[in-house]
Amino acid sequence: MRHRMKTKRMGRNTSSKIALLKSLATSLIKHERIETTETRAREIKPYVEKLVKLGKEDSLKSRRLARKKVMEDDAVYKLFNEIAPRCSQREGGYLRMYKTRIRRGDGTPMAIVEFVDRVAEDNE
Repeated sequence: MRHRMKTKRMGRNTSSKIALLKSLATSLIKHERIETTETRAREIKPYVEKLVKLGKEDSLKSRRLARKKVMEDDAVYKLFNEIAPRCSQREGGYLRMYKTRIRRGDGTPMAIVEFVDRVAEDNE
């Protein structure tokens, strides 16, 4: 039964799921846009939004808490110095998720997750 369970396990044990979320969050912060499965996108969205909220506070404590949830120091630096200042006017809803396609190999629905205030790059 799934009584009082807030998140999905995604076919993994707890430590593997946490590692997956950290990895996805790091990639999303570094690249500001990732394509992943729809289930993973739904799981990563609140995880990263909480990190952006920490980034808006910008204290030593919030940097240390963010470092626990992200795998690389470069991503934490970018979160606090580039992404959080861009999102400072927003109260929430920092990420956008939209469905893109069905993956050919196994029929899994795919989705793109990106920051709403993302700076458009020339090579896209």
